[in-house]
Amino acid sequence: MSKLVISKLFLYRYRFIIGYVVLGLAFLALIICLPMISPSGLSDLERESTVASYNLHFSSITSGDLVDLPYHILQKLSILAFGLTPYAIKLPSILIGIVLGLLLILLLNRWFKSNVALLASILTVLSTPFLYLAGSGTPLIMLIFWPTLLLWLGSKIQGEKAPKPLWCFVFALALLLAIYTPHLIYLVAFIIFFALWNPHLRFTIKSLPKIPLIGVSVILLGGLAIWITNIVTSSTVALTLFFGSDFSFAHFVDNIKTGFAPFFSWVQPMEGVYLSPLIGLSHLVLALIGLFSTRKGFFASRNAIASCFIVFAVVLAGLTPDSSLLLVLPLSILTAHGIRYILEKWYGLFPSNPYARIFAIFPLSILLALMIIPSLNHYIYGYKYTPAVATQFSTDLDLVRDNLTEDTILVTQSGSLNHAFYEVYEDRHHAISLMAFEDLQKLNVYANVATLGHAEDLILPDGYRISRIITSPKSDNSDRIYIYTYRK
Repeated sequence: MSKLVISKLFLYRYRFIIGYVVLGLAFLALIICLPMISPSGLSDLERESTVASYNLHFSSITSGDLVDLPYHILQKLSILAFGLTPYAIKLPSILIGIVLGLLLILLLNRWFKSNVALLASILTVLSTPFLYLAGSGTPLIMLIFWPTLLLWLGSKIQGEKAPKPLWCFVFALALLLAIYTPHLIYLVAFIIFFALWNPHLRFTIKSLPKIPLIGVSVILLGGLAIWITNIVTSSTVALTLFFGSDFSFAHFVDNIKTGFAPFFSWVQPMEGVYLSPLIGLSHLVLALIGLFSTRKGFFASRNAIASCFIVFAVVLAGLTPDSSLLLVLPLSILTAHGIRYILEKWYGLFPSNPYARIFAIFPLSILLALMIIPSLNHYIYGYKYTPAVATQFSTDLDLVRDNLTEDTILVTQSGSLNHAFYEVYEDRHHAISLMAFEDLQKLNVYANVATLGHAEDLILPDGYRISRIITSPKSDNSDRIYIYTYRK
């Protein structure tokens, strides 16, 4: 009877490939189905992003409308292609989330061993903050996408004796596009300074072929010139890109508290779009183990990068509380360090026993299951049934699409977010007519009139009566649409 050789078993030889395939399929299925899972409806931030994207035109771009430009272009193309639906609004984030998840997996796999990278990737891409970013139709995901892309491209360039010009070109293009995301100008400035200060990187840049180097330089300088011209001519754009739209030095510390509170609110859910706690206690402990394990090698590249991004996230949260979500990137790195530390300690107990190494699969699987399954349940059910969070998301768009017809006039407050949002719906679908409250005296056709919620100050011509009230399944403010019909 031949001796069983574990290293020759199919599952052992291809364990990492199988693991990444399973992770990829589960991740793709989850991300693609996110709008149908949770959260239920659209937040005000998503509707504001939709209005900004749809109103984006070439003339507005040249006049200085640069904030989150790449994302808004994608969102407008999605709405033009698929109409104004919740899925079309969220589709850019879904696609960027898929790429971001792949970049995190590639980045961790480049910095850590395959077993560590696989486990850390699973915990990161299936975590609540990552799923929220990938399923939210706002440009906030770009705050993590660009740094992750730049880190991965930088790792492809720095470790090579003769880096490929294509990677350098993509890196330069990513630098250029990143400056359109608020606050990332500081990261780009630091990267450029570090590249000019580091002798190895200076040599790498000088060793590039002349023609690609000149082409990259022209693109960067041209794009930077347009960016500088627009921020000089528009103080609002400059303020938003550098400090955020609502920045105040007096509220710097309060902004940090507001930004990081959802990460550590384990006792009582906080009111807002973020489902607290964003990070489970077990995940946080694993990251702290990773931070503790790197104390001796702090100045190693990945340790310094994780620490710098934590500081960067704290500073940016002081400018805009939502920027605290940048913490997802350093947490993924520290989580990988924590897993590496635990595996090394386990293997150190049994340095020559292969069966003990295999036996580690069972406690690790239990640990991952206890971290991932509650996290997914927390995300899926929390956004639907936690009152402090679920009420931040409106299903009005679906109710309007399903219940209002072309002969219905939707009345909204002029200048409100509802009015701007449904102007997009009216222009894109021609399924309703939109009218402001102050224009109701011009109503000379006895069509159906609808309002979002009960408008107590609504004054209609004599003969109009409430004919139908459309409700949502939510417990608070569930009377979403009032329809008035003219009756003689």
